[in-house]
Amino acid sequence: MSVSNAPVVLRREGGVAWLILNRPEGLNALDIPTANGFHDACAELAADAGVRAVVLRGEGRTFGVGGDLAALRQDPVGTAMALIEPMHKGVRLLAAMNAPVIASLHGSVAGGSLSLAMACDLAIAADTARFNLAYVNVAANCDVSGSWNLPRLVGLRNAMAIALLGDSFDAAEALRLGLINRVVPAATLQEETDALARRLADGPTLAIGRMKRLLRQSLDNDLGTQLDLERDSFRASAATEDFAEAMDAFFSRRAPHFKGR
Repeated sequence: MSVSNAPVVLRREGGVAWLILNRPEGLNALDIPTANGFHDACAELAADAGVRAVVLRGEGRTFGVGGDLAALRQDPVGTAMALIEPMHKGVRLLAAMNAPVIASLHGSVAGGSLSLAMACDLAIAADTARFNLAYVNVAANCDVSGSWNLPRLVGLRNAMAIALLGDSFDAAEALRLGLINRVVPAATLQEETDALARRLADGPTLAIGRMKRLLRQSLDNDLGTQLDLERDSFRASAATEDFAEAMDAFFSRRAPHFKGR
């Protein structure tokens, strides 16, 4: 899969979009051009109703090693702010999208890159991938939604250990902890990711979007609030073309053909 020289590249095939971190020579470290490119790509995806699944991956031999430490060393506060603002805006856009976002992980997944992977809706990893939240190792705290997602994914005690100790761990441990959904052989990562993305892209996109927002909101809502949101979301889903298609398909004993409408 060839890409351009831009630090972030978008590719489209039908309803699937690939959002590619493209600094392989720098192990996809997040520098300011990459952060700005990430935000711009997320904005483009969010504005395109034809996108029905997104894959976030890294070009080259690693998903990403986190923030660019060389740039942060030269101007710690200025660089940090110039990185964080566009990255955070991009994460908000991905979370609000109807399209599910899949992190496809290989090589090193560290620091802000791990935070970014945790911000995705699903994560699939090569069996050779290595993980380290790493912030504590450079005397920093989480950004890119890491502190919000980590305890929700693995529980508070496990989150404390991952964040405070700064240890590395493998894909099997990431799966056991709940950081990722699936581990596959490194040689088949792209094939498995593509199959998952296409399966989701063929799904009822609006209902998927409502489902992922309900799940994300549920941990911050009381039961009454969540029940009201479920009611309102189901009402909206029941009015869609995809819901009507699902009903027709069920009673006709055939597979549904969803259009994301």
